[in-house]
Amino acid sequence: MKRSLVVLAASLGLAAVAAAAAPDFASLQIQPYEPPKPAPAFSLPGFDGAPQTLESLRGKVVLLFFWATW
Repeated sequence: MKRSLVVLAASLGLAAVAAAAAPDFASLQIQPYEPPKPAPAFSLPGFDGAPQTLESLRGKVVLLFFWATW
């Protein structure tokens, strides 16, 4: 009985170590999450013609629409 408890405890300990290991993303065919990078500094003319910088909008929601014709 005592030996089976030791074997059980040892196997549970190995399972805990295996569960704590980092997942193998390549075998799962997924990419790990990478935090977003900050947008580069730029400025665009506003509706009044004055330049509007991205830095001046820090803390506000900014939506950028890229539109092109080919």
